[in-house]
Amino acid sequence: MEILEEPLPGVFLLKPRVFGDHRGHFYEPYNKDTFHKLGITAEFVQDNQSLSTQKGVLRGLHFQNPPYAQGKLVRVLQGAVIDVAVDIRKGSATYGQHFAAELNEENKLLMYVPPGYAHGFVTLAETTLFNYKCTNYYHPESEDGIAWDDPDLGIDWGIDSPILSAKDTQNQAFKDFNSLF
Repeated sequence: MEILEEPLPGVFLLKPRVFGDHRGHFYEPYNKDTFHKLGITAEFVQDNQSLSTQKGVLRGLHFQNPPYAQGKLVRVLQGAVIDVAVDIRKGSATYGQHFAAELNEENKLLMYVPPGYAHGFVTLAETTLFNYKCTNYYHPESEDGIAWDDPDLGIDWGIDSPILSAKDTQNQAFKDFNSLF
């Protein structure tokens, strides 16, 4: 496992070692000891998976408030996404800044998004299978979101009219957001 970038404090873009031959490939997307050596000491307690069956599905920007905040180790099993992390930690030098990277089944990149960041992605393929390892359990009452298209964040999703859930159409503007982090 190699850290390609740490674009924002605690956010890591990771590249696993992939062993391939005429049969296919093998790689280890998570190994506790390897991650600890890289400085990622989070304990994962829950795995989640989402399937998007259309290009242009946008999920986010989501987070859970303390004390149920979640860190996420994310990757694409099938398809492709633009994956985004936004710093929502009050007092952080990078508050309101974001990082975006393409994760896909070919590059096998992973991104670690620590607590204190909002997270979202948009699908770039007709069928995208997305996996999350989470550092805390899902707690519906702590769930929150920021508008995907907020002009103050300036995120280039590469799409103008994404397919959204009803809940994601109700996410708040960043300027109205009162961070609990």
